Amino acid sequence: MVQYAVTLKDGDWTVFTDGKPIEHGMTRSAAVQMAKEMAFEAEERGDTVELLIQGYYGDLSRRITGIADD
Repeated sequence: MVQYAVTLKDGDWTVFTDGKPIEHGMTRSAAVQMAKEMAFEAEERGDTVELLIQGYYGDLSRRITGIADD
């Protein structure tokens, strides 16, 4: 599973991959767009993806894709 996250860290919106920051100092919309694009590319490779996105008020949305039913 690959995890992408967008959170507010130290006053900046930051994109994380598997818990490691990869881009910071972004607007929220740019960070969300980047994370969604990376998640799409991972899904195209066949990876299971967890996408976590923090809202402006601290709420967190979570989406998991690519889980196959056996």
